[in-house]
Amino acid sequence: MAFDFSGKTAIVTGGVGGIGSEIVKGIVDGGGHVVVTDINEERGNEFVKSLGEGNHFYKLNVSDPAEVRATVDKIMAEVPEVNVLVNVAGIISAKPFEEIDDAEWARTININLTGTFTMCSAIFPYFKKNGGGRIVNVSSVAGKLGGGLLGTAAYASSKAGVNGLTKAIAKEGGKYGISCNAVCPSFTITGMTTALQNDPDKYAKVIGMIPLGRAAKPSEPAQMVLFFASDLASFVNGEIGDCDGGIVMDG
Repeated sequence: MAFDFSGKTAIVTGGVGGIGSEIVKGIVDGGGHVVVTDINEERGNEFVKSLGEGNHFYKLNVSDPAEVRATVDKIMAEVPEVNVLVNVAGIISAKPFEEIDDAEWARTININLTGTFTMCSAIFPYFKKNGGGRIVNVSSVAGKLGGGLLGTAAYASSKAGVNGLTKAIAKEGGKYGISCNAVCPSFTITGMTTALQNDPDKYAKVIGMIPLGRAAKPSEPAQMVLFFASDLASFVNGEIGDCDGGIVMDG
């Protein structure tokens, strides 16, 4: 059964990828419309075309703050009644701590954390003016565990930052009707995790850490994102929800 997104329009960054595309399809299946942003213009246009009328694609590199702010302004001027933002765009950094150079660190932080911040910062005034909105950030259990599955120090730091940012926005945005929550998946079968899928020893080690004994399908963390993005989560704010097969189990 689909979540109800009737009358809703959501921006989904990284909306062409594994988890992102499942979120997009869930919103459309629930009667909503989407504004998909992604760095891959060709795939993005093809994907949005397959969704039907009333949906939009904008090419966007979330690591470029000026481009983010200009694109959000353009979207809000051209697309009526955007009331949901889902930040999915991100990369994995799997280098051991001692091998992370300044360029690797900056790239990971700029995309995963600064990109999320800039999207939230750019849309916040619009949501405030319009009387509210819902923001959902896709984080990772790495942000709680310090890495150790696939992402390591730079990735874990970026996602821990996303978790802190989510709570801060929730605290400051609540009085304006702006909620902000995050979802922390563990190992999920997507294009981003190909390296792990192709390494039998590492794959077995990671699966062995998951109490459910398997990886997630992209649709599974997407369901938690869709819940947080929907009106069913009307009193949920500042939650960092795990969809991890039981790895974290925090209280």
